[in-house]
Amino acid sequence: MSANTSEVSPVPSLFSPVSLGKIELANRIVMAPMTRVRAGSSGIPGDLMVEYYRQRASVGLIIAEGTYPDHASQGYVGEPGIATDEQAAGWQRVFEAVHAEGGSIVLQIMHAGRQTHPDINGGRRVLAPSAIARTGETFTEKGEQPYPVPEAMTTAEIRAALEDFVTAARRAVEAGADGVEIHGANGYLLHQFLSPAVNQRTDGYGGSPHNRARFVVEVVTAIAQAVGAERVGLRISPEVAFGDVFETDRDDVLATYGTLLDQLRPLGLAYLSVLHTEPGGDLVQELRRRFDGKLIVNSGPFGGQITRERALELIEAGHADAVAVGRALIANPDLVARWQGGHPENEPRPELFYGPDAEGYTDYPFLETA
Repeated sequence: MSANTSEVSPVPSLFSPVSLGKIELANRIVMAPMTRVRAGSSGIPGDLMVEYYRQRASVGLIIAEGTYPDHASQGYVGEPGIATDEQAAGWQRVFEAVHAEGGSIVLQIMHAGRQTHPDINGGRRVLAPSAIARTGETFTEKGEQPYPVPEAMTTAEIRAALEDFVTAARRAVEAGADGVEIHGANGYLLHQFLSPAVNQRTDGYGGSPHNRARFVVEVVTAIAQAVGAERVGLRISPEVAFGDVFETDRDDVLATYGTLLDQLRPLGLAYLSVLHTEPGGDLVQELRRRFDGKLIVNSGPFGGQITRERALELIEAGHADAVAVGRALIANPDLVARWQGGHPENEPRPELFYGPDAEGYTDYPFLETA
């Protein structure tokens, strides 16, 4: 080779492999974590959930739905947990089914914080950074009810919640998950700590951007130490106001999430997943630079659903290393084959997204049966 000749790296394709830490992806299509409330009152994944995830194992990575680390943190009726050995055994069956199909799967660990109700979490207390209720109502065992005013967590309760996260992560990896995703987005507990609209504490966990980021840093660091940083991802949703978790000051957002990622960068996490209406925009790309690792993007319901064309564009433009897809994967278990071949897609049936049975869950047709 002559001195002035250099190799040009090919532009990554949506269908090319990528490594996220120790997690190997056959392609860059990621199944977004989506609550489907099919775990019943026990919170134990059963045959229906095993089949649902098995069907979708051709994606590069499945991020399984938000799963509660302890009973008090359960946010939805029918949500799965990983608070007990029985729940972990149910998830083990899911992980084994996905692996048998050649897929990779991580479990998302989600503490609802103030986004729960005593008639959802078994009569337990509702805890949050501050005693501020969110507006609206939630579906409980007794029907629709207003969200309660939560109790502000003590320092001891913050420490206990951290330990619950760590125990859940260990359970997941011991059950065979390829890793875990820590849910720091969508208005749940960790996001609540990050937002000045919800976190109005005056101790070391509130006030400044650095203090509001402290709990998330502590949780992610402790989980990374427990199961290995290269098996840990973090999901954030800056400026996305799920659950009244408002972040309206761009300077504060940059300061808060910037200091968060500055502190997490040395850990060498598997990935950062960012939900934002503009995944290729200045904010997300600045946070990617601060994180200095692999990025999964998701435009979510507010930024328009991810289509084949949009996913291709995001990867080929270099805006992300992988793209999280939601509704299209609900309706098309074989979405990778459809997108690779340019085949038509099934239409989602939103009225069946949340339900007790197989209808609208595992009965969407595959290409060969369409």
